Amino acid sequence: MENKEAGTPPPIPSREGRLQPTLLLATLSAAFGSAFQYGYNLSVVNTVFKSFYNETYFERHATFMDGKLMLLLWSCTVSMFPLGGLLGSLIVGLLVDSCGRKGTLLINNIFAIVPAILMGVSKVAKAFELIIFSRVVLGVCAGISYSALPMYLGELAPKNLRGLLGTMTEVFVIVGVFLAQIFSLQVILGNPEGWPVLLALTGVPALLQLLTLPFFPESPRYSLIQKGDEAAARQALRRLRGHMDLEAEVEDMRAEAQTERTEGHLSVLRLCALRSLRWQLLSIIVLMAGQQLSGINAINYYADTIYASAGVEAAYSQYVTVGSGVVNIVMTLTSAVLVERLGRRRLLLAGYGICGSACLVLTVVLLFQNKVSELSYLGIICVFAYIAGHSIGPSPVPSVVRTEIFLQSSRRAAFMVDGAVHWLTNFIVGFLFPSVQEAIGAYSFIIFAGICLLTAVYIYVVIPETKGKTFVEINRIFAKRNRVKLPEEKKEETIDAGPRTLSPAKETLF
Repeated sequence: MENKEAGTPPPIPSREGRLQPTLLLATLSAAFGSAFQYGYNLSVVNTVFKSFYNETYFERHATFMDGKLMLLLWSCTVSMFPLGGLLGSLIVGLLVDSCGRKGTLLINNIFAIVPAILMGVSKVAKAFELIIFSRVVLGVCAGISYSALPMYLGELAPKNLRGLLGTMTEVFVIVGVFLAQIFSLQVILGNPEGWPVLLALTGVPALLQLLTLPFFPESPRYSLIQKGDEAAARQALRRLRGHMDLEAEVEDMRAEAQTERTEGHLSVLRLCALRSLRWQLLSIIVLMAGQQLSGINAINYYADTIYASAGVEAAYSQYVTVGSGVVNIVMTLTSAVLVERLGRRRLLLAGYGICGSACLVLTVVLLFQNKVSELSYLGIICVFAYIAGHSIGPSPVPSVVRTEIFLQSSRRAAFMVDGAVHWLTNFIVGFLFPSVQEAIGAYSFIIFAGICLLTAVYIYVVIPETKGKTFVEINRIFAKRNRVKLPEEKKEETIDAGPRTLSPAKETLF
């Protein structure tokens, strides 16, 4: 017993983290420069007028495009963004390991500033090809930031603020979408004269990040666990926490570093084959696929039709869209506040419950609104309810969970898989939904309701609550579900087996 106590020092009580100025400003700098421009670019493509493509083509060939060629070019413009995102998600692992989390975000600004300039001059150059090419590069930028930013914020945050900071990725994406909707109004920049400026504005957040982020620290977990530089990690922690009581957090990093030395640095192939990470990997795949396949893009696609059926004139539907953006921001901020109080599971389950219910009611509305005209107003309520439900759970919370359920050794490979699933499903929905909608019409929302239900069941059965737990503690919970023993547990059993051969072995939790 004495040997065991001597070899296992009592855990050091951790001090509750606070949102210190350095941590707050680092979060704002990183999130505004990365997530904001991602959301802005996600929305602003709708304002690139097809007439520019047609006019440019006419100047070159003295004839206008036919409908098929216009559809092809427009489809390329839209689909190049998620394809670029897929490419970015595949290279982010190499970048975050070689350049660090902060270094990756800084380098990534190149992929935002260059296409912003190209799109800004595309009208003067009379080259719509610059827009299509820029959408690919912007997709790469979004793919990198979508993985690197949550990783950086999750590793900066103390465990009691990890949920709040983790949702900041989605908060700033939504703010970017909302401001794009504002700037896209015809009275502002959504007109033939203003759209080049609208597209060029995407480079402003990246430029601000280049000027501010270098003054903030690198991820302390990256410094200690991957670089072995404990002095740099402690210095970063002192700036981020605002106090000197760091031993509990440093000890937690040492434990994670020990696990990494035991497991080694994981590649994507090894991650997929490793039994000890089976349920974690499946969980992020389900969360990311559920986020994209639950119908959010379909709701956006159908929104104008639903507004028109309720009597909203086309000139005013853009203002209703701005109203839905306000709902999106308010509910995402609500999620950021509640995620550390109610936990991750409750928000995810509530969000998918609301989304699934809204899809079912919307199916009924779309089928019978021609017979009962009053149902069209219920359709608008369903759209806003769906957006509220998605904003409180399925949109922001997966960014938190995917950071928490992997240790440093597997996080890089996990985020590559996570990003690939996110962008691939995004592309599939954008590519297939118009055809599905044309084939089965309103019944497509029943499919989305079913996906919401299946995702919610998986979350309820498989994904544990991670609120307030360290990365190592969460790893132990999943070790039990994967039916494996962690290295320290095996070592402890070996130590116990020697001097206590006459006593029955004490059953461990796992």
